[in-house]
Amino acid sequence: MTTTRTSLSRRTSRTTRSALVAVMAGAGLMLSTVPATAAPVASAPLAAVAAPTSAAQIAVDTALAQVGKPYAWGGGGPSSFDCSGLVQYAYAAAGVNLPHSSRLQSRIGLPVGLWDMQPGDLLFFYSPVGHVGMYIGNGMMVHSSTYGKPVSVVWAGSVSGYVGSARPAW
Repeated sequence: MTTTRTSLSRRTSRTTRSALVAVMAGAGLMLSTVPATAAPVASAPLAAVAAPTSAAQIAVDTALAQVGKPYAWGGGGPSSFDCSGLVQYAYAAAGVNLPHSSRLQSRIGLPVGLWDMQPGDLLFFYSPVGHVGMYIGNGMMVHSSTYGKPVSVVWAGSVSGYVGSARPAW
């Protein structure tokens, strides 16, 4: 008899991804399976994002204004960005200083559960943390993912490896 074993980290990853999918579905966004290579949402204009504070609103608006700009490793704007550089740049516009490192960004702020995320909250991916995106509401996030892909708005569940969320000090 053979027994299939799944490591704790793999089960935790599946559980976390399932929770993320449930949040997105609760927002009415998941009607069918979205592949991990889902294209950025660019064909339809984005609905106005209403963030809970003026600082979060400025950060969200600033991040969204960068959509279409190229990815560059170590890029901190204004012409190109990496993931943490985009978040740092957006929050700097709101007067909030964040480090230019997704791992360091994941260690500051207030941890936020998936059900409590608001526009401006940060979503972290991989273990150890190696990617960050900014939640903009309705299950969507803005991020700068990798070389050859510009800053884009995507369904947050389309990025694998979710490990947590945080709210920077507003």
